[in-house]
Amino acid sequence: MRVASVMFALLLLTLSAVPTAQAPATAKPAAPAGAKPAAPARPASYKPEAPTLAQLMRGILFPSSNIIFDAQSEDPTDKKLDVNIKYGGVYGGWQNVENAALALSEAANLLMVPGRVCSNGKPVPMGRADWPKFVQGLREAGQVAYKAAQTKNQDNIVDAAGTVTEACSACHDVYREKPNLSLRCTP
Repeated sequence: MRVASVMFALLLLTLSAVPTAQAPATAKPAAPAGAKPAAPARPASYKPEAPTLAQLMRGILFPSSNIIFDAQSEDPTDKKLDVNIKYGGVYGGWQNVENAALALSEAANLLMVPGRVCSNGKPVPMGRADWPKFVQGLREAGQVAYKAAQTKNQDNIVDAAGTVTEACSACHDVYREKPNLSLRCTP
């Protein structure tokens, strides 16, 4: 009898642990012909995974810009240079340069994620009027480099690398190039 009671109790526990079925969601009415599909919901806020601006720069912006800068003097299609090994990627040649340019443009979005600080602990100066302009300059420079890389022409990359340098320098001159680290992120 005791075994039957234990078995009955286990059966009740098992049945109570089974989730109940939910009613199926009601289908939304079909959108009118030619209507634009709704944009996916975007999270209310993002948080920086790289807590400091220096980490973001060292992880994405510096390596990506260096690929573009190297393409000025090293032909990305030259197999003897082992550019693929140098940058640890399997996507070599001009595709590597294109990807680096796109990474610069995409990183501009990351520069606008609130909550990141400079290496000295000061907040990234996103609230200043010049910061979004500098970020937009980086985004545009990445697109210039991407278009140049698509041509697979080193002369075009030289010009694009100059655009990248100018975009980086515009911000660095104001916020990075300081006599000491404690003054970074301040104009």
